[in-house]
Amino acid sequence: MHQYFYLHGFASSPQSVKAKSLSDRFAQLNLPLTIPDLNQGDFTYLTLTRQLQQVEAELPAPPAPVTLIGSSFGGLTAAWLGQRQPQVERLVLLAPAFGFLSHWLPRLGYEQVQQWKTEGFLPVYHYGAEKMLPISYQFAEDAAHYRETELLRSVPTLLFHGKNDEVIPLQTSIEFAEARPWVTLVELDSDHGLTDASDIIWQGIQEFCSLT
Repeated sequence: MHQYFYLHGFASSPQSVKAKSLSDRFAQLNLPLTIPDLNQGDFTYLTLTRQLQQVEAELPAPPAPVTLIGSSFGGLTAAWLGQRQPQVERLVLLAPAFGFLSHWLPRLGYEQVQQWKTEGFLPVYHYGAEKMLPISYQFAEDAAHYRETELLRSVPTLLFHGKNDEVIPLQTSIEFAEARPWVTLVELDSDHGLTDASDIIWQGIQEFCSLT
């Protein structure tokens, strides 16, 4: 049986608007949607490596086919799982966080990045917890080891990205798709959250995944 997973974004949770919306839509089709809590009760020591290991442990035994839907940092995670796990047959990426550090660190500024590196922790707003939480500098060190140029497995991919994305520029997805003919990019009149494009995204998912 084909299994579907949704991977939420950085500093988010399985209770996010997108997660709940997709869960409800899958439920209407009597299809289960697995939504792991990527915070694992310890957001402070979150890393991309930890997220990959967590989801890999939750995947069904091969060769059961899997479709991954990922938002922002969860989209980046999904892309790497598609590279690493042959049973991942399809990817749906929502404003994936390609080049995450190259966009985030300059916004923090040199002094704040150096302070983060020196003190070891940076306070960030966690939308799921609705409060500031510290994130370890290990997060940045770990993410630096992953280079999108190595994402070369030809997994059929549907990619949605907003033209007005204020977090991850649309150009990152344009360049990613141009270099990979198996990726279909849909540009939306939306921002990073894509919440106002949920109907368009759901229609695309249904067609791409042949959901009825």
